[in-house]
Amino acid sequence: MYIAKIIWFLIGLIALILGVIGIFLPILPTVPFLLLAALSFSKSSTTFYNWLISHQHLGPPITEWRNNGIISRNTKIYAGLSMIASVALTIFLSIRYEIIIIEAVILLMVSIFIWSRPEA
Repeated sequence: MYIAKIIWFLIGLIALILGVIGIFLPILPTVPFLLLAALSFSKSSTTFYNWLISHQHLGPPITEWRNNGIISRNTKIYAGLSMIASVALTIFLSIRYEIIIIEAVILLMVSIFIWSRPEA
C-alpha cells in the first residue's frame, strides 16, 4: 500500500510539472495534466491535493471540470491552437504522412470532445 502511494505521488508530481510547463509551451496541454495530478494526489497526499485544488491559478480549471465538466472558451481556443501548431510542426519536420494523418485524426477527435463541453 505504501509503494502505491509513492507511485501515485510521483505520477502526480510529474503531471503537475508537465501541466505547469504546458502553461508556457503551446504544444503541451495544461488541464489534462492538472486533472491527472489532482487524481494522483487524491490517492497519495491530501496536503498536495488540497494545495493544488486551492491554488489561485491551477485550482479553478480542476474544480470547474470536476463540478460541471466545464472547459473555458480561452482554454478551448488555446487547445485548438496548440493542436494546429502540433500538426504544423509535424508537417514542417517532414514526418511520414501516415503519422501526420493519424495525429490529425486523433487531434480532431480530441478537439470535438473539447468543443462539445459546456463553457463557464
